[in-house]
Amino acid sequence: MRIRIVGAGVMGRGIAQWAAAAGHTVELADARREAVDEAVGFVTGMLGRAAEKGRMSSEDAAAATRRLVPVESPLAPGDAVDLVIEAVLEDLAVKAELFTGLERVLPARTVFATNTSSLSVTRIAAELADPSRLAGLHFFNPVPLMRIAEVIPGAETRPDIPPRLVELVESGGHRAVVVADTPGFLVNHAGRGLITEALALLEEDVSDVAGIDRIARDVLGLRMGPFELTDLTGLDVTASVIDTVWHGFRHDGRLRPSYLTPNRVAAGLYGRKTGRGFYDHRPGAPGTPAEPPFDGDPARPVHVPGHGPDAAELRRALAAADAVTDPGTAPSEDAVVLVPVWGGTVAAAVAGHGLPARRTLGVDPLSLGTGRLVLAMTPASDPAAVRDARTVLAGLTGPAGPAGPGGPVAVSVVRDTAGSVAQRLLASVVSVAASIAERGIAAPADIDMAVTTGLGYPYGPLAWARRTGADRMLALHRALYETTGDPRYRPTRWVTERAQLGLELTDPGTPPPHAGG
Repeated sequence: MRIRIVGAGVMGRGIAQWAAAAGHTVELADARREAVDEAVGFVTGMLGRAAEKGRMSSEDAAAATRRLVPVESPLAPGDAVDLVIEAVLEDLAVKAELFTGLERVLPARTVFATNTSSLSVTRIAAELADPSRLAGLHFFNPVPLMRIAEVIPGAETRPDIPPRLVELVESGGHRAVVVADTPGFLVNHAGRGLITEALALLEEDVSDVAGIDRIARDVLGLRMGPFELTDLTGLDVTASVIDTVWHGFRHDGRLRPSYLTPNRVAAGLYGRKTGRGFYDHRPGAPGTPAEPPFDGDPARPVHVPGHGPDAAELRRALAAADAVTDPGTAPSEDAVVLVPVWGGTVAAAVAGHGLPARRTLGVDPLSLGTGRLVLAMTPASDPAAVRDARTVLAGLTGPAGPAGPGGPVAVSVVRDTAGSVAQRLLASVVSVAASIAERGIAAPADIDMAVTTGLGYPYGPLAWARRTGADRMLALHRALYETTGDPRYRPTRWVTERAQLGLELTDPGTPPPHAGG
């Protein structure tokens, strides 16, 4: 196949490298002719480096390099061009003008694809005399390593084009997912659940940036915390996508942006590319402060009231360390009371069960069995009780790893909030993915595949929810909604129905017959 890539920036270069390595002849074009030469040099260097590292043979790298063809102008005639992939400025007018120009110089059989990450494919195509020839083909940066691409048919896209683009993507070693033409498509839409909730937690001073990232990594198993990831991708990009999806879905509460981002963007605090973001990346920066030492009483008695499964699990962990009192008795005058909370608050548990406010703290059940326990304190908490509870919990043994038995756990202390940090992050990730599924934007399996591949989550959101259990996820969403009254946490129809019907959260369900079907 002969592919013309218009736009020799970061994305265009990445797509060119991928396509040339996959055996296609790649025309590279840009409004700046010197940018084309720079891109050819860059791609040639990357192919050579891949050969040096053994990811491809030197012969294949040389052959791929020979398939790179510089073109003088994006609008150069080209009767042999089978596909154009546009990777220019993320501006609808700029993209539409380019495609209308290409329509005049390329044959009618040439398929057009836009690499837009957030603009409407249908609106771009609407400017063409033949809108049926254009679809979305959204790659992720860095293209050779991010082995996922979204195929987005517009309202007028010919039905033969999406399968052809899927075949092209998969023949080049990437995975393809067909997505409806909606704001943010699939991966960028699904990714809003994590970052918008992390920002909400920061707004509420539940924890600081590093604390939220530590919990996201150690409790939820993410490779990077939400603020680390934002600093990597750029807050300017993240904020733009947040606003696009928020406005595109008519201010759906699940997608509500944070007031924290506009000023940071205005100040140029984008992340790694500007030296400062949520973290300081400048040379000589002091780095993330170390966590406080464990300076409490490791022998202080601990009481876990209740007989539910979460209380029983916490009690078993503490009993193994000989650190828990009999649940059938009232807590002693000096015991710290630890209450597992699921969707609710420690304050509500204190009020509802007559527990001693100064000595009662919360433990997030999601953190049990991980390498980091999360301890929630209230405004009434005695600082000594917090220090002692943190020290007692640090004496527990974490999960075993590849090298053998686990070691002591880390313990984070956060402000009391409905559901605590990890529960709220997970609830939001699942809720946004469930809303994507119930809207029919993508199939459940495609949602999970695209998110694990494109965002690096340990599980797809719906598979993650399945591991937690439909009933338990619904209970979490309902508790968050009832406790806060915030529409952000309103249970989705997807989770509610599957919990009520005994279906897995990954089950697409039985679709209704189409009209006339």
